[in-house]
Amino acid sequence: MAITVRNGLKTDLPKVFELIKELAEFEKAPNEVDNTIEMMEEDGFGDNPVFGFLIAEEEGNTVGMSLYYYRYSTWKGRRLYLEDLIVTESYRGKGVGSALMDATINYAKEVGCTGMMWQALDWNTPALDFYKKYGATFDNEWVNCSLQF
Repeated sequence: MAITVRNGLKTDLPKVFELIKELAEFEKAPNEVDNTIEMMEEDGFGDNPVFGFLIAEEEGNTVGMSLYYYRYSTWKGRRLYLEDLIVTESYRGKGVGSALMDATINYAKEVGCTGMMWQALDWNTPALDFYKKYGATFDNEWVNCSLQF
């Protein structure tokens, strides 16, 4: 299997949105996706893009993606926040996640980030085991906080 990873394009957004909905199903939250392709077009390709993404393909077929944005730490400086790394179910365990993670790490280094951060659900053992292979640390001290508008 020849997997290629490339920068995401506006024309990739419909397939990206399918992957996002697949992830929501996997995470048992299919009704939580309020985002739209139109919102993603503006937010990723408008005057002030707030995210970027990489696409994993096999023979032109999108099989995964990583979506990221920048955050700033007063202690560490510029960091890359990996919002989602998604591999379509039929391609899991075939190296697609590793190709995406490696490419995302390389991108973060190329643009001068001091590190990367992300979240994983505590019950998603395959994801946690995958991240352990990269030497990721897991924080049990901080509590996630959010507001909905």
